Amino acid sequence: MFTGNSFGKTVDILQRTMDTSLLRREVISNNIANAETPEFKRSDVSFEAELTRALASEQKHTLPAKATDERHMSFNQTVDYRSVRPRRVLDYLTQSKNNGNNVDIEQEIMMATQNQMMYELMSQSIGFQFSQINIVTR
Repeated sequence: MFTGNSFGKTVDILQRTMDTSLLRREVISNNIANAETPEFKRSDVSFEAELTRALASEQKHTLPAKATDERHMSFNQTVDYRSVRPRRVLDYLTQSKNNGNNVDIEQEIMMATQNQMMYELMSQSIGFQFSQINIVTR
């Protein structure tokens, strides 16, 4: 019903970000549950940076690059934000304990709190979007 306009796009982005927040909560919970497991590597969720790049690609208005071969990469290819999916990323680079485990429980709890606050903010934003619709339809 609201596809193809800014309201539909805003609600869709908020919904996708909220879904990512739920996935992030699951990943953080798994990290906390395995905080004492030897050789366990923590995971994180990557989504927001890719979504930002996709949204920025819609705003680019550059001159098209001339491609003389079909294997040439496009410089100004628009990425559809709906094609961006959250990815679980395994953190191999850090190590905080001698047993090979890299889960820092304080950092995970801080990330869980931050994630919860972001979820509540997005929930309020969706509520605000629909309250604007209610005002218009009265």
